[in-house]
Amino acid sequence: MSEKPARSVVVASVPITYGTVLTLEHLKLVPWPAEAPQGAFADLNGLVGRAIIVEAIPEEPILEGKLAPIDSLGGLSSVIPRGKRAVSVRVNEIIGVAGFVLPRTRVDILVSINPQGDKARAASKLILQNVEVLAAGQKTERDADGKPQTVNVITLLVDPKESEKLTLASHEGELQLALRNSLDLDSVSTPGAVLGNMVQGAPVRVA
Repeated sequence: MSEKPARSVVVASVPITYGTVLTLEHLKLVPWPAEAPQGAFADLNGLVGRAIIVEAIPEEPILEGKLAPIDSLGGLSSVIPRGKRAVSVRVNEIIGVAGFVLPRTRVDILVSINPQGDKARAASKLILQNVEVLAAGQKTERDADGKPQTVNVITLLVDPKESEKLTLASHEGELQLALRNSLDLDSVSTPGAVLGNMVQGAPVRVA
């Protein structure tokens, strides 16, 4: 019995970073002996001008689910899912977890507030969890060697309600990012920490 003829599938010809607007230089058509993956393309021209929303490696099929809607302009805006927003916050090396908060990592966000300068009421609270980092500075890709990057702005992917919390917290308190394992999707509930409660009952030292 003769074998079925190979189908043609469009794959990446070079590494493609997410947010890239595809050109012919990014793509090639190859024989695909098995059944073509769902959402695959058999025409190069049908992909030119589309923006990709995930990374692609050479020989990887380009699928419809990996592309931004038609007529997206590419860049950071094209990788923001419907219903989400990109919000940037200022950070320093400590807040940015010593430079290891990189694009595509996930973080929890804490805010510390000292209302009316009353130290006993100073508090820290976990306000957002499992937030994706879209960009560190102006970079949307990780360093190839995984080296830390010291930047002063981190761009986070949040929904509109989370963007309100994040904006208020950044104006009224001090933010701290907590780097988390990207495979750990569990949310936790915390009561927050209040300085007065933490030191209550502690012995007082007299000089």
